[in-house]
Amino acid sequence: MTGQNRESQPKNPAHASTCRFCGQGLSLSFVDLGSSPLCQKHVPLAKSQEAEPFFPLHAYVCSKCWLVQLDEFVVPSEIFGDGEYAYFASFSDSWLAHARRYVDAVSQRFNLGKDSFVIEIASNDGYLLQNFVQRGVPVLGIEPASNCAAAAREKGVESRVCFFGSDTAKQLVSEGKRPDLLLGNNVLAHVPDLNDFVGGMKLLLKETGVLTMEFPHLVRLIAENQFDTIYHEHFSYFSFTTVRRIFAQHGLRLFDVEELPTHGGSLRIYGCHADSRAASHADTKNVAALLQQEAELGVETPAYYTNFAENVRETKRKLLEFLIGVKRQGKTVVGYGAPGKGNTLLNYCGIRQDFVDYTVDRSPHKQNNLLPGSRIPVYAPEKIFETKPDYLLILPWNLREEIMKQMADVRKWGCKFVVPIPAVKVFE
Repeated sequence: MTGQNRESQPKNPAHASTCRFCGQGLSLSFVDLGSSPLCQKHVPLAKSQEAEPFFPLHAYVCSKCWLVQLDEFVVPSEIFGDGEYAYFASFSDSWLAHARRYVDAVSQRFNLGKDSFVIEIASNDGYLLQNFVQRGVPVLGIEPASNCAAAAREKGVESRVCFFGSDTAKQLVSEGKRPDLLLGNNVLAHVPDLNDFVGGMKLLLKETGVLTMEFPHLVRLIAENQFDTIYHEHFSYFSFTTVRRIFAQHGLRLFDVEELPTHGGSLRIYGCHADSRAASHADTKNVAALLQQEAELGVETPAYYTNFAENVRETKRKLLEFLIGVKRQGKTVVGYGAPGKGNTLLNYCGIRQDFVDYTVDRSPHKQNNLLPGSRIPVYAPEKIFETKPDYLLILPWNLREEIMKQMADVRKWGCKFVVPIPAVKVFE
């Protein structure tokens, strides 16, 4: 990143929102992606002629705590609470393997067994907790989407349909349900009221307990131009420096952190009560090392954020140039996947069926619907072998290796894989 002063960053003088953590007014723009519909609200074919709501997708940076965030235009109950949430974690083989490795690691590190108790916040379809169940460890999933919770129960995962916050935490404490391990994967970004959420974890966690959270790392988002991970369901985007400050404010100490390859680069944080003196809760060298790395990058300076928006615009130009070029050659392009990030990419770039004929997804919950905004149809993967396209645009680029392996047979007719982020790249 080349340094620029804050005054060179575009501002919206009419923008009067405040930071969801510290309350500071927001004026420092991070990136404006225009307007977009909710990324997991797929459109049934029967409603193809009906309008859908679009909302501004403009991220700001708090110049006090350096939290990157979106305004809250839609309450979480409208996203997750109607029983029709489309994302089911179990349809990704690599994500299931990631969950199994996590359960093996934390079970050994923190001596979790049949006398322990584990709670997962945003437990989805039981993709992770099923591994604890198989070990005989008592579990409880907290999941706001009733259709996902129903799928988890079929795996033997006890699940409660509700949103997590301080009220839910108090209710669980009154029932004697305080966990030895409290975890949440890819949920922290989905929380509009961060203080209530993290405060709830403080209330719920057993005095000797451990919490872990995974979320995309803001540093990787910026370094690799991952703008498509910005969508309305993600209210916040975290550096380790900022997330550590948020947890400390609520009496929770982050004693370890791991950098993971998932979702294009994520962090897994380990926390405990601030006054815990357990040997397993001693600060590791990872904490100081990552704080130092982020300080050297300048995550608490305006200049760190100023070039991102132009990098995004250039990625859009290059993707459209590629698509225009291949379409003029009479080539066909179809998508693979119907992830939230794909919908941000397609809507920001203005890509419709004039560029991408259709996309496919392994999840039957997404098939035979239309993508939000772009209205590109979603089919089962078998459709690709019927139409034999020239290019396969991988929308969940973070699963590139898994998808290219699954779809290797498309090479038989010369089909090439295309990855759009951080820049267009074609794989023979």
